[in-house]
Amino acid sequence: MVELVKGDITLMDVDAIVNAANESLLGGGGVDGAIHRAAGPQLLAECRTLGGCPTGEARITRGYNLKARYIIHTVGPVWHGGSRGEAKLLASAYWNSLQLAADYSLKSIAFPNISTGVYGYPKREAAEIATRTVNEFKQQNLHPERVVFVCFDDDSYQIYKEMLKR
Repeated sequence: MVELVKGDITLMDVDAIVNAANESLLGGGGVDGAIHRAAGPQLLAECRTLGGCPTGEARITRGYNLKARYIIHTVGPVWHGGSRGEAKLLASAYWNSLQLAADYSLKSIAFPNISTGVYGYPKREAAEIATRTVNEFKQQNLHPERVVFVCFDDDSYQIYKEMLKR
């Protein structure tokens, strides 16, 4: 099941939420900063032990003060016009996050709009990659059973609503 929600990912009651992190995993702005603030200082302490995360890969931590039991941290690409492999890296960020959820037998996962904030990825292209990657993964895997796209703004919500109708 794939769902769409307009709201705050830090409030989602799922097995794991995905953090659109930077390579250091030590917090930042946007979704990353909101998740670190909501989860509490233990998250930063655990992230310090992980040694970062390359673009397109994913790491998992406990959820601490969140409803979600886990946080899957993934690093999406910075948009440079599309000629530096950004689409492949963004698809990998989604795929590797889903793979971690499957490895942990998690039943539900919530995604933010990876790379569309300060990293500048065009929202429509990013949503196409996100929905396509999730659908391909779900065709091949039992877990996670429930995938939720969480959009913070109206524009992203409308784009995802359109993508998911297809």
